[in-house]
Amino acid sequence: MSTAIWWARRDLRLADNQALQAALAHAGQVVPVFVLDPVLLTAPEAGAKRAAFLFGGLRALDAQLRARGSRLIIRQGDPRDELAALLAESGATAIFAEEDPWPYGRQRDLRVAATLPLHLVGGLTVQPPGAVLKADGNPYTVFTPFSRQWQALLSSQEPTPLPAPERLAAPPAVASLPIPEKPALPAAVPFPPGEGEAWKRLRGFAVGENAPIYDYATRRDRLDLEGTSRLSPYLRFGMLSAGQAVAAARQAMDAAPNAAARRGAETWLNELIWREFYIHILHHFPYVLEQSFRADLRAIPWANDEGDFAAWCAGRTGIPVVDAALRQLAETGWMHNRARMIVASFLTRDLLIDWRWGERVFMQHLVDGDPAANNGGWQWTAGTGSDAAPYFRLFNPTLQGQRHDPQGAYVRHWLPELARVPERFIHEPWKMPLEMQRAAGCIIGVDYPAPIVDHRWARERALDAYGAARRRM
Repeated sequence: MSTAIWWARRDLRLADNQALQAALAHAGQVVPVFVLDPVLLTAPEAGAKRAAFLFGGLRALDAQLRARGSRLIIRQGDPRDELAALLAESGATAIFAEEDPWPYGRQRDLRVAATLPLHLVGGLTVQPPGAVLKADGNPYTVFTPFSRQWQALLSSQEPTPLPAPERLAAPPAVASLPIPEKPALPAAVPFPPGEGEAWKRLRGFAVGENAPIYDYATRRDRLDLEGTSRLSPYLRFGMLSAGQAVAAARQAMDAAPNAAARRGAETWLNELIWREFYIHILHHFPYVLEQSFRADLRAIPWANDEGDFAAWCAGRTGIPVVDAALRQLAETGWMHNRARMIVASFLTRDLLIDWRWGERVFMQHLVDGDPAANNGGWQWTAGTGSDAAPYFRLFNPTLQGQRHDPQGAYVRHWLPELARVPERFIHEPWKMPLEMQRAAGCIIGVDYPAPIVDHRWARERALDAYGAARRRM
């Protein structure tokens, strides 16, 4: 029986897996393998919670494979060396893997392909990087025209997710390491890993007449509500495919009971397209991981105050919505997308700290930490990225809290020291009279810090700094 290797990376699923299907089409016997790459596991931006989620996903995938007569082979080391050894041990004649647009992934795959029979297929995105281009062949750098072209291609090539294979031939007797038990996933992380959980969440979010997707447009920015899909960790590791998510969004649009509901499904689809946009940007402009996309904003005179940065990381800035979001991140490995924009704006504009500092912190904590989406989000908020927010548009964090957490439920949950603060002061506790502070059991400067920066002053400083960078061009 001919044998091929399925090299799983960011596609920890059996359904709608193009790499697995290509391996099955090539050979009667498939060896599923995951290589624990020390370069990735020990990188400065590696996160313990994300690693734990990955290992849990590997265990879930192994269980799925065993139920079908197969198993997951685990190796550790340089991928080229481990795959070469596995080819020799198994007698396989080809390796199939999902294409990875991340610069390290592309360099790794070029090294492997130089000496081994590696075949790369799509699947990370619905529209592969390089497929959505302008008429002159150049990549889009503005989202709206990218989205229009992306959807035009989709209408002519509607994704039909592939089913999972019912049975798989047992791989040959080759050596395998155990899946690491540590780090363990903390109980506070609200994401059970695995394809089964991903599919359950997708159906719960997007299927049915009263599906939450239909309220997505009106609820997605509320910090105090469960208004988002919470599917990002599953998309990050491919426990859910982009094609499955897009198909669910399109089906929800078609089944929407009214125009408002359809708008909710369309808005979620738009977010999936933003994910693809940032992956395409990283593919075409890999330098964004090191510097600003916008050349005129590469020389911003950042303040980079270490004390301010430490307060931001600890959720001790004195701005409740910022601190609540950062404590949510530290405990759960996740943060609401609106909160991500608020804390990123506060770091880069109010504190005038380099966006790369915050980008790394997010990668060290986020279960869904993805190089393309994380970089794109940070550069968008900092005003330095492709199709970014205008450099002169600064979030007022207090107004953002009042608008998106109107009763302060989100703040009270993550900042218990503010639990008894009256609603009218929950986003500005420093304005409470001293007697009210005593009654609430929260003395500003003692139980909860005073703001470390004045927003009005910080706004002018940021505008001056960004303006100075632009004048240098």
